[in-house]
Amino acid sequence: MLRRSPAPPDRPLAPRGWRAVVVLLLGVLLTGLGLGVGLPYATKAGWSLLGVAGGLALVIGLLLLALAVVGLARSVRGWWRLVVLPLAVVVALGLVYLLALPLAVTTVPPTEAGRTPESVGLDQREVRLPPRDGVELAASYVPSESGAAVVLLHGSGSTRASVLDQAAVLAAHGYGVLLLDARGHGDSGGRAMDWGWHGDEDVAAAVTFLEAQPEVTRGRIAAVGLSMGGEEALGAAAADDRVRAVVAEGAMGRGAFDLGWLSDVYGWRGTLTEAAKWLQTSLVGLLSGAERPVALQEAVGAAGPVLLVAAGDRPDEQHAAEVLRRAAPDRVEVWVVPGSSHTGGLRTAPREWEARVVGFLDEVLS
Repeated sequence: MLRRSPAPPDRPLAPRGWRAVVVLLLGVLLTGLGLGVGLPYATKAGWSLLGVAGGLALVIGLLLLALAVVGLARSVRGWWRLVVLPLAVVVALGLVYLLALPLAVTTVPPTEAGRTPESVGLDQREVRLPPRDGVELAASYVPSESGAAVVLLHGSGSTRASVLDQAAVLAAHGYGVLLLDARGHGDSGGRAMDWGWHGDEDVAAAVTFLEAQPEVTRGRIAAVGLSMGGEEALGAAAADDRVRAVVAEGAMGRGAFDLGWLSDVYGWRGTLTEAAKWLQTSLVGLLSGAERPVALQEAVGAAGPVLLVAAGDRPDEQHAAEVLRRAAPDRVEVWVVPGSSHTGGLRTAPREWEARVVGFLDEVLS
Protein backbone atom coordinates (compact mmCIF):
# COMPACT_ATOMS: atom_id res chain seq x y z
CA MET A 1 0.00 0.00 0.00
CA LEU A 2 1.45 3.33 -1.06
CA ARG A 3 1.87 5.96 1.59
CA ARG A 4 0.83 9.49 0.82
CA SER A 5 3.65 11.96 1.25
CA PRO A 6 2.95 14.53 3.93
CA ALA A 7 1.56 17.86 2.74
CA PRO A 8 4.16 20.58 2.60
CA PRO A 9 3.93 23.05 5.46
CA ASP A 10 2.25 26.36 4.82
CA ARG A 11 4.77 28.97 3.78
CA PRO A 12 4.00 32.59 3.08
CA LEU A 13 5.56 32.51 -0.38
CA ALA A 14 6.50 29.92 -2.94
CA PRO A 15 9.78 30.60 -4.77
CA ARG A 16 7.98 32.30 -7.64
CA GLY A 17 6.38 34.60 -5.11
CA TRP A 18 9.70 36.28 -4.51
CA ARG A 19 9.85 37.08 -8.21
CA ALA A 20 6.50 38.79 -7.75
CA VAL A 21 8.02 40.84 -4.91
CA VAL A 22 10.81 42.01 -7.24
CA VAL A 23 8.20 42.95 -9.86
CA LEU A 24 6.27 44.80 -7.16
CA LEU A 25 9.31 46.88 -6.18
CA LEU A 26 10.07 47.70 -9.82
CA GLY A 27 6.44 48.72 -10.25
CA VAL A 28 6.74 51.00 -7.20
CA LEU A 29 9.82 52.68 -8.67
CA LEU A 30 8.24 53.30 -12.08
CA THR A 31 4.91 54.41 -10.63
CA GLY A 32 6.70 56.82 -8.30
CA LEU A 33 8.64 58.26 -11.23
CA GLY A 34 5.46 58.57 -13.26
CA LEU A 35 3.52 60.35 -10.52
CA GLY A 36 6.40 62.49 -9.25
CA VAL A 37 7.95 63.50 -12.57
CA GLY A 38 5.81 62.43 -15.51
CA LEU A 39 2.43 63.67 -14.32
CA PRO A 40 3.61 67.20 -13.35
CA TYR A 41 5.57 67.56 -16.60
CA ALA A 42 2.66 66.29 -18.71
CA THR A 43 0.29 68.69 -16.93
CA LYS A 44 2.50 71.79 -17.21
CA ALA A 45 4.91 71.17 -20.08
CA GLY A 46 2.74 69.05 -22.39
CA TRP A 47 4.56 66.88 -24.88
CA SER A 48 8.00 67.19 -23.33
CA LEU A 49 10.52 64.36 -23.19
CA LEU A 50 10.15 63.99 -19.43
CA GLY A 51 6.37 64.19 -19.70
CA VAL A 52 6.18 61.38 -22.26
CA ALA A 53 8.81 59.25 -20.51
CA GLY A 54 7.12 59.78 -17.17
CA GLY A 55 3.74 58.87 -18.62
CA LEU A 56 5.14 55.61 -19.99
CA ALA A 57 6.78 54.91 -16.63
CA LEU A 58 3.43 55.42 -14.89
CA VAL A 59 1.57 53.06 -17.25
CA ILE A 60 4.25 50.37 -17.05
CA GLY A 61 4.57 50.80 -13.30
CA LEU A 62 0.84 50.33 -12.71
CA LEU A 63 0.86 47.28 -14.99
CA LEU A 64 3.75 45.78 -13.04
CA LEU A 65 1.97 46.42 -9.75
CA ALA A 66 -1.11 44.61 -11.05
CA LEU A 67 1.00 41.68 -12.31
CA ALA A 68 2.81 41.52 -8.98
CA VAL A 69 -0.46 41.30 -7.05
CA VAL A 70 -1.69 38.52 -9.34
CA GLY A 71 1.63 36.70 -8.96
CA LEU A 72 1.47 36.96 -5.20
CA ALA A 73 -2.11 35.69 -5.18
CA ARG A 74 -1.07 32.59 -7.12
CA SER A 75 2.02 31.87 -5.06
CA VAL A 76 0.80 32.46 -1.52
CA ARG A 77 -0.46 29.30 0.20
CA GLY A 78 -3.10 28.78 2.80
CA TRP A 79 -4.09 31.40 5.33
CA TRP A 80 -0.95 33.42 4.59
CA ARG A 81 -2.83 34.85 1.62
CA LEU A 82 -5.02 36.82 4.03
CA VAL A 83 -1.89 38.49 5.41
CA VAL A 84 0.48 38.85 2.48
CA LEU A 85 -1.83 40.31 -0.15
CA PRO A 86 -3.28 43.23 1.88
CA LEU A 87 0.17 43.90 3.33
CA ALA A 88 1.71 43.99 -0.17
CA VAL A 89 -0.89 46.48 -1.39
CA VAL A 90 -0.43 48.76 1.62
CA VAL A 91 3.38 48.61 1.37
CA ALA A 92 3.30 49.31 -2.37
CA LEU A 93 1.02 52.34 -1.99
CA GLY A 94 3.11 53.64 0.90
CA LEU A 95 6.36 53.30 -1.01
CA VAL A 96 4.87 55.04 -4.06
CA TYR A 97 3.81 57.96 -1.84
CA LEU A 98 7.20 58.14 -0.11
CA LEU A 99 8.98 58.27 -3.47
CA ALA A 100 6.62 60.38 -5.62
CA LEU A 101 6.52 63.47 -3.39
CA PRO A 102 10.31 64.01 -3.11
CA LEU A 103 10.60 63.52 -6.87
CA ALA A 104 7.88 66.10 -7.47
CA VAL A 105 9.53 68.56 -5.05
CA THR A 106 12.98 68.28 -6.64
CA THR A 107 12.08 67.75 -10.33
CA VAL A 108 9.89 70.73 -11.10
CA PRO A 109 8.66 71.38 -14.67
CA PRO A 110 9.21 74.79 -16.27
CA THR A 111 6.64 77.39 -15.28
CA GLU A 112 5.51 80.07 -17.71
CA ALA A 113 5.61 83.67 -16.52
CA GLY A 114 1.91 84.34 -17.16
CA ARG A 115 0.49 87.85 -16.62
CA THR A 116 2.70 90.92 -16.66
CA PRO A 117 2.73 93.72 -14.06
CA GLU A 118 1.32 96.06 -16.67
CA SER A 119 -1.87 94.00 -16.70
CA VAL A 120 -2.70 95.33 -13.21
CA GLY A 121 -1.50 98.87 -13.95
CA LEU A 122 1.96 98.65 -12.36
CA ASP A 123 4.76 100.81 -13.71
CA GLN A 124 7.78 98.54 -13.34
CA ARG A 125 11.08 97.53 -14.83
CA GLU A 126 12.62 94.10 -15.32
CA VAL A 127 15.78 93.36 -13.33
CA ARG A 128 18.24 90.48 -12.89
CA LEU A 129 19.67 89.61 -9.50
CA PRO A 130 22.92 87.66 -8.94
CA PRO A 131 22.79 85.64 -5.67
CA ARG A 132 26.02 84.57 -4.02
CA ASP A 133 26.05 81.17 -5.75
CA GLY A 134 25.92 82.71 -9.23
CA VAL A 135 22.34 81.78 -10.17
CA GLU A 136 20.63 84.71 -11.86
CA LEU A 137 17.12 85.51 -10.68
CA ALA A 138 14.46 87.41 -12.63
CA ALA A 139 12.31 90.04 -10.97
CA SER A 140 10.04 92.99 -11.62
CA TYR A 141 10.57 96.18 -9.65
CA VAL A 142 7.96 98.82 -8.88
CA PRO A 143 9.79 101.88 -7.44
CA SER A 144 8.98 103.08 -3.94
CA GLU A 145 7.14 106.33 -3.35
CA SER A 146 7.34 106.23 0.45
CA GLY A 147 10.89 105.05 1.09
CA ALA A 148 9.67 101.60 2.19
CA ALA A 149 9.85 98.45 0.07
CA VAL A 150 8.94 94.77 0.16
CA VAL A 151 10.22 91.60 -1.46
CA LEU A 152 7.15 89.76 -2.74
CA LEU A 153 7.46 85.96 -3.00
CA HIS A 154 5.16 83.52 -4.78
CA GLY A 155 4.28 79.93 -3.90
CA SER A 156 5.59 76.65 -5.29
CA GLY A 157 4.90 75.77 -8.89
CA SER A 158 4.04 79.36 -9.86
CA THR A 159 5.78 82.64 -10.70
CA ARG A 160 5.74 86.32 -9.76
CA ALA A 161 2.64 86.61 -11.96
CA SER A 162 0.63 84.85 -9.25
CA VAL A 163 1.23 87.67 -6.74
CA LEU A 164 0.44 90.62 -9.01
CA ASP A 165 -2.77 91.43 -7.18
CA GLN A 166 -0.90 91.65 -3.87
CA ALA A 167 1.74 93.80 -5.57
CA ALA A 168 -0.93 96.20 -6.84
CA VAL A 169 -2.31 96.68 -3.31
CA LEU A 170 1.12 97.34 -1.82
CA ALA A 171 2.19 99.67 -4.61
CA ALA A 172 -1.03 101.67 -4.26
CA HIS A 173 0.12 102.53 -0.73
CA GLY A 174 3.50 103.78 -1.92
CA TYR A 175 5.56 100.67 -1.25
CA GLY A 176 8.33 99.68 -3.58
CA VAL A 177 7.69 96.09 -4.64
CA LEU A 178 10.23 93.61 -5.95
CA LEU A 179 8.35 90.64 -7.41
CA LEU A 180 10.80 87.75 -7.52
CA ASP A 181 10.71 84.56 -9.58
CA ALA A 182 12.06 81.80 -7.32
CA ARG A 183 15.03 79.99 -8.79
CA GLY A 184 14.00 77.56 -11.49
CA HIS A 185 10.60 79.24 -11.78
CA GLY A 186 9.47 81.67 -14.45
CA ASP A 187 12.47 83.47 -15.96
CA SER A 188 14.94 82.74 -13.15
CA GLY A 189 17.89 80.45 -13.63
CA GLY A 190 18.89 77.49 -11.50
CA ARG A 191 17.12 74.32 -10.51
CA ALA A 192 13.68 74.63 -9.00
CA MET A 193 12.98 73.16 -5.57
CA ASP A 194 9.40 73.42 -4.39
CA TRP A 195 10.10 73.40 -0.66
CA GLY A 196 12.02 76.66 -0.95
CA TRP A 197 15.31 75.51 0.57
CA HIS A 198 17.23 78.12 -1.46
CA GLY A 199 14.99 80.93 -0.27
CA ASP A 200 17.35 82.47 2.29
CA GLU A 201 20.06 83.33 -0.22
CA ASP A 202 17.58 84.35 -2.93
CA VAL A 203 15.77 86.77 -0.62
CA ALA A 204 19.13 88.16 0.53
CA ALA A 205 19.93 89.01 -3.10
CA ALA A 206 16.56 90.75 -3.41
CA VAL A 207 17.18 92.81 -0.27
CA THR A 208 20.62 93.82 -1.54
CA PHE A 209 18.99 95.09 -4.73
CA LEU A 210 16.39 97.09 -2.80
CA GLU A 211 19.03 98.66 -0.55
CA ALA A 212 20.83 99.90 -3.65
CA GLN A 213 17.80 101.83 -4.93
CA PRO A 214 18.11 105.54 -4.12
CA GLU A 215 14.41 105.93 -3.28
CA VAL A 216 14.45 103.10 -0.67
CA THR A 217 15.37 104.04 2.89
CA ARG A 218 17.74 101.66 4.65
CA GLY A 219 15.98 99.78 7.42
CA ARG A 220 12.53 99.97 5.77
CA ILE A 221 12.46 96.65 3.92
CA ALA A 222 10.09 93.74 4.59
CA ALA A 223 9.22 90.42 2.95
CA VAL A 224 5.73 89.31 1.98
CA GLY A 225 5.26 85.72 0.82
CA LEU A 226 2.56 83.22 -0.04
CA SER A 227 2.85 79.51 0.78
CA MET A 228 6.43 78.53 -0.14
CA GLY A 229 7.19 82.24 -0.44
CA GLY A 230 5.98 82.85 3.11
CA GLU A 231 8.24 80.10 4.40
CA GLU A 232 11.16 81.57 2.46
CA ALA A 233 10.40 85.00 3.91
CA LEU A 234 10.46 83.65 7.48
CA GLY A 235 13.73 81.80 6.95
CA ALA A 236 15.34 84.81 5.29
CA ALA A 237 14.28 87.16 8.07
CA ALA A 238 16.01 84.94 10.62
CA ALA A 239 19.25 84.94 8.64
CA ASP A 240 19.23 88.60 7.53
CA ASP A 241 18.36 91.41 9.94
CA ARG A 242 17.88 93.77 6.99
CA VAL A 243 14.43 92.13 6.65
CA ARG A 244 12.61 94.16 9.27
CA ALA A 245 9.27 92.32 9.15
CA VAL A 246 7.47 89.43 7.46
CA VAL A 247 3.95 88.78 6.24
CA ALA A 248 3.59 85.04 5.55
CA GLU A 249 0.32 83.67 4.19
CA GLY A 250 -0.29 79.94 4.04
CA ALA A 251 3.08 79.00 5.55
CA MET A 252 3.13 75.37 6.70
CA GLY A 253 6.65 74.01 6.64
CA ARG A 254 9.67 73.13 4.52
CA GLY A 255 10.12 69.58 5.79
CA ALA A 256 9.48 67.20 8.64
CA PHE A 257 11.40 69.46 11.03
CA ASP A 258 8.46 71.89 10.85
CA LEU A 259 5.69 69.33 11.40
CA GLY A 260 6.26 68.02 14.91
CA TRP A 261 2.79 69.22 15.91
CA LEU A 262 1.04 66.60 13.76
CA SER A 263 1.24 63.87 16.41
CA ASP A 264 -0.11 66.25 19.05
CA VAL A 265 -3.13 67.13 16.93
CA TYR A 266 -3.87 63.85 15.13
CA GLY A 267 -2.51 61.18 17.48
CA TRP A 268 -1.25 57.97 15.87
CA ARG A 269 -2.17 59.19 12.37
CA GLY A 270 -0.05 62.27 12.93
CA THR A 271 2.81 60.11 14.21
CA LEU A 272 2.72 57.99 11.04
CA THR A 273 2.63 61.14 8.91
CA GLU A 274 5.60 62.59 10.77
CA ALA A 275 7.59 59.38 10.18
CA ALA A 276 6.75 59.47 6.47
CA LYS A 277 7.72 63.14 6.26
CA TRP A 278 11.10 62.45 7.87
CA LEU A 279 11.85 59.83 5.21
CA GLN A 280 10.68 62.15 2.45
CA THR A 281 12.67 65.07 3.84
CA SER A 282 15.83 62.95 3.85
CA LEU A 283 15.18 61.91 0.27
CA VAL A 284 14.53 65.52 -0.77
CA GLY A 285 17.92 66.47 0.66
CA LEU A 286 19.64 63.68 -1.28
CA LEU A 287 17.88 64.45 -4.56
CA SER A 288 18.24 68.24 -4.41
CA GLY A 289 21.72 68.57 -2.92
CA ALA A 290 20.42 71.62 -1.05
CA GLU A 291 21.22 72.27 2.58
CA ARG A 292 18.36 71.83 5.01
CA PRO A 293 17.05 75.27 5.99
CA VAL A 294 16.37 76.52 9.48
CA ALA A 295 13.15 75.25 11.06
CA LEU A 296 10.35 77.82 10.91
CA GLN A 297 9.88 77.87 14.69
CA GLU A 298 13.54 78.73 15.10
CA ALA A 299 13.29 81.30 12.32
CA VAL A 300 10.33 83.03 13.94
CA GLY A 301 12.25 83.18 17.19
CA ALA A 302 15.07 85.05 15.47
CA ALA A 303 13.03 87.23 13.11
CA GLY A 304 11.43 90.61 13.69
CA PRO A 305 7.66 91.22 13.79
CA VAL A 306 5.62 88.65 11.86
CA LEU A 307 2.05 88.60 10.59
CA LEU A 308 0.84 85.08 9.78
CA VAL A 309 -2.23 84.79 7.56
CA ALA A 310 -4.02 81.43 7.67
CA ALA A 311 -6.92 80.11 5.60
CA GLY A 312 -10.22 79.64 7.42
CA ASP A 313 -10.91 76.50 5.37
CA ARG A 314 -7.53 74.91 6.16
CA PRO A 315 -7.29 73.71 9.79
CA ASP A 316 -3.70 72.56 9.29
CA GLU A 317 -2.65 76.10 8.39
CA GLN A 318 -4.22 77.33 11.58
CA HIS A 319 -2.44 74.69 13.67
CA ALA A 320 0.90 75.55 12.02
CA ALA A 321 0.34 79.27 12.58
CA GLU A 322 -0.45 78.74 16.25
CA VAL A 323 2.71 76.67 16.72
CA LEU A 324 4.75 79.48 15.16
CA ARG A 325 2.98 82.11 17.24
CA ARG A 326 3.92 80.30 20.43
CA ALA A 327 7.59 80.48 19.39
CA ALA A 328 7.51 84.29 19.78
CA PRO A 329 4.11 85.40 21.11
CA ASP A 330 5.26 88.97 21.66
CA ARG A 331 6.21 89.45 18.00
CA VAL A 332 3.88 87.16 16.05
CA GLU A 333 0.31 88.01 15.11
CA VAL A 334 -2.06 85.49 13.50
CA TRP A 335 -5.01 86.42 11.30
CA VAL A 336 -7.33 83.60 10.23
CA VAL A 337 -9.34 84.64 7.17
CA PRO A 338 -12.89 83.22 7.49
CA GLY A 339 -13.92 81.17 4.47
CA SER A 340 -10.55 81.53 2.75
CA SER A 341 -8.77 78.76 0.87
CA HIS A 342 -4.99 78.38 0.75
CA THR A 343 -3.39 81.81 -0.01
CA GLY A 344 -6.84 83.16 -0.84
CA GLY A 345 -6.91 85.95 1.76
CA LEU A 346 -6.88 88.85 -0.67
CA ARG A 347 -9.42 87.18 -2.94
CA THR A 348 -11.77 86.31 -0.06
CA ALA A 349 -11.51 89.48 2.04
CA PRO A 350 -9.83 92.16 -0.11
CA ARG A 351 -10.55 95.16 2.11
CA GLU A 352 -9.53 93.46 5.33
CA TRP A 353 -6.41 91.96 3.71
CA GLU A 354 -5.40 95.44 2.57
CA ALA A 355 -6.11 96.98 5.97
CA ARG A 356 -4.33 94.30 7.99
CA VAL A 357 -1.28 93.76 5.79
CA VAL A 358 -0.66 97.41 4.94
CA GLY A 359 -1.45 98.49 8.50
CA PHE A 360 1.06 95.97 9.86
CA LEU A 361 3.78 97.08 7.44
CA ASP A 362 3.07 100.76 8.04
CA GLU A 363 3.48 100.30 11.78
CA VAL A 364 6.69 98.29 11.58
CA LEU A 365 8.41 100.21 8.78
CA SER A 366 7.40 103.73 9.75
